[in-house]
Amino acid sequence: MSIAPVTLHDPTSEAAPASRPRRPPLPTLHGRTVALFDIGKSRAGEFLDHLEARLCARGVTTARFAKPTNAKPATAAILADIASGADAVVEALAD
Repeated sequence: MSIAPVTLHDPTSEAAPASRPRRPPLPTLHGRTVALFDIGKSRAGEFLDHLEARLCARGVTTARFAKPTNAKPATAAILADIASGADAVVEALAD
């Protein structure tokens, strides 16, 4: 019995993905803004609503962002808004 070859595809669509060093975690969220990023999957908003309530109860500032559809990459404008307005990001994945 022979096994057919498997072709793997890079989900980022990058022909030559850049290697980036991991940034160190923030020592605290106090005085920081956390971006809550909804990528459009089902129930992602519900998860982010719950997380936002918990973060706000601890005095953490949040900002909400969303992709217009889960079928396409985030626009450069959305990514720029997140990068310029947040210190950390939580991306809501589902499925």
